Amino acid sequence: MPLKPDGKPSVTPLVPPVQAAELERQIADHTDTYFKKTKEIVQRMGDKQVTYAVFMRRPVIFCPRLMVEWLEKVGAARGAKFGIELLHEEGTWVGAGEPLLYISGSMAQVVDLETIYLQKLGAACVAAYNAYSMCCDLPNVRFLAMDARHCAGAEMAEMMAYAASVGGKAARRDVGAAGFIGNATDATAHYFGNEKGFGTMPHALIGYAGSTLRAAELYAETFPGEQMTVLVDYYGQEVTDALAVCNRFPDAANEGRLAVRLDTHGGRYIEGLDPQASYAVLERHVPNAIRQYRTEHELRWLVGTGVSGAAIYHMRSTLDRAGFFNVKIVASSGFNAAKCKVMASVSAPIDIVGTGSYLPDSWTETYATADIVAYDGVPSVKVGREFLLRR
Repeated sequence: MPLKPDGKPSVTPLVPPVQAAELERQIADHTDTYFKKTKEIVQRMGDKQVTYAVFMRRPVIFCPRLMVEWLEKVGAARGAKFGIELLHEEGTWVGAGEPLLYISGSMAQVVDLETIYLQKLGAACVAAYNAYSMCCDLPNVRFLAMDARHCAGAEMAEMMAYAASVGGKAARRDVGAAGFIGNATDATAHYFGNEKGFGTMPHALIGYAGSTLRAAELYAETFPGEQMTVLVDYYGQEVTDALAVCNRFPDAANEGRLAVRLDTHGGRYIEGLDPQASYAVLERHVPNAIRQYRTEHELRWLVGTGVSGAAIYHMRSTLDRAGFFNVKIVASSGFNAAKCKVMASVSAPIDIVGTGSYLPDSWTETYATADIVAYDGVPSVKVGREFLLRR
């Protein structure tokens, strides 16, 4: 796209003026001030064609789509053409420090965009990496993205849903994993190939109904014929309430249309378990597993309070003894990558994991970085970043 010497477009922008003006206002409000000042200097003193290299300091799964779509939108609004060279396919594992992509164009047009396009890249790449790891460790388990309530607004929620979908697809491609089958909100369901978000009942409905069984009845009356997942931890009677619901809805239970969700918090054991009983459950189902080296976190996830490996085995064996072999178990509560790996080590009988814990644990790991590596075709980068130069 030809540019005037001052870096302004020499063609008509492709975005209506009102929308373009609003986009420029947003960029001006949310970009770092030193980039805006640099833009003014370049416009006054003379433009150059530049190439940026974008990278991250840790291994990631590449998630460029939201960033690329935004850059293309800005380019259309400014009447500018940005050269965007993706060095990896979406969903590809990329090592620490490897260039992810190159962005080329007029310095006057691109220099003030760095703050925002990096925001749209780094966190998504790390979340996708976490989602990928979880799905690979539990390849036979389906995952449901339940991160929206933990996100800082709708923009982050979209980014995290996109990341989970990319990580899940990559695990499906690489190891045949079931991956992420959906998420909890309608707005981002399309990333998983769905029209609507998934979900049945929160704890609020159990409290409203007055009993777990009555909540299930209210749900079935309101949404007849639907798959139903029933929370069973509200009254601390996970086993009793799970069996009561199964006995009330035997057809749904036998046809695989009923699931129980374990979401017991870390302050207590599920019904029927204590430390000694938890060890005994695991010893029956996975002998010697507990005798391997375990950190305190791993031991808690296996035989501690909350939704432990022992708790999941306890629920599965209880349902099976009652003849409810087709009732599925949904596990939630803190299922991050590390917990998923521990559950995989004992082959915990989980059908679905509902989780938002693929969100990055350490936000410093999500920082994407961009450096100019060429001015008017001449390679140049700050000392120590020579690895970013085009080979």
